[in-house]
Amino acid sequence: MSLSGPIVLAVLFGALLHAAWNALIKSGIDKPLDTALVHSMGIFIAVPLVMITGLPPRAAWPYMATSLLIHIAYYTALAGAYKHGDLSLTYPVMRGCAPLLVAMGSATFIGEAISVTAWIGVALLCVGVVTLGLSRSVLRENDDSRRSKALGFALANAAVIALYTVVDGIGVRVSGNALAYVATLFLFDGIPYMLLVLWRRPGKRRAALEYMAGRWKLALIGSAASLGSYGIALWAMTKAPVAIVAALRETSVLFAALIGTLFLREGFGWQRAAGTLIIVAGVMVLRVG
Repeated sequence: MSLSGPIVLAVLFGALLHAAWNALIKSGIDKPLDTALVHSMGIFIAVPLVMITGLPPRAAWPYMATSLLIHIAYYTALAGAYKHGDLSLTYPVMRGCAPLLVAMGSATFIGEAISVTAWIGVALLCVGVVTLGLSRSVLRENDDSRRSKALGFALANAAVIALYTVVDGIGVRVSGNALAYVATLFLFDGIPYMLLVLWRRPGKRRAALEYMAGRWKLALIGSAASLGSYGIALWAMTKAPVAIVAALRETSVLFAALIGTLFLREGFGWQRAAGTLIIVAGVMVLRVG
């Protein structure tokens, strides 16, 4: 398996889709509820897709079941991270630390070792993502008393993200059909987090339902972007090493920063510029490696 130019472009486009639905969440007032709505709406896209693609083969179901169980831990840690810190603080840590863990996990559980050059590229991407995300303005917006808890949940979730990425990387190869695999995942994936968010809001569920009623159209677009993003990543994992695809996918943080600057009136600054250059260098190294 190798990282060809078309695969790089496909994964980068998937990263753009990933950034788009995260920017949609960031633009909302209630980030945990928007996150839950985006993921739970995926069922309305997944059902017609499964009717077209059919279900994955029986051999892939244990991996999907394991992934869904891991996602419960993911949503729990996600809720904790968003409770104590902003999306702009926790998201880069979760996404930036996960690729290194994926690289270690894929070598151990898949037997998929990557070259020294590829390791350098993965490390550069991780450093660039964290540098880009944790700008000084972001750190100032999160007070010290809550920041440590938020970062703790975010680091824990990085491990969870790495775990389900490796499991799905194996599962989609067993499946042989990335679209059928990801569509079936989306049938069940979003509901647990929605239930968790609503459970944590006793007495405020009517207000939550009213908020979602005004956001469901945007959330449906976000769901389509989310499914497309992960579907592209899983397809790429059948063509290239899982660790390299996972690292490339986290360039979504770069696209998120650009969207934030162009459309959400966020500052860019020297630290985001430095992170951008490091990410670009990492992508180039991965392509060479």
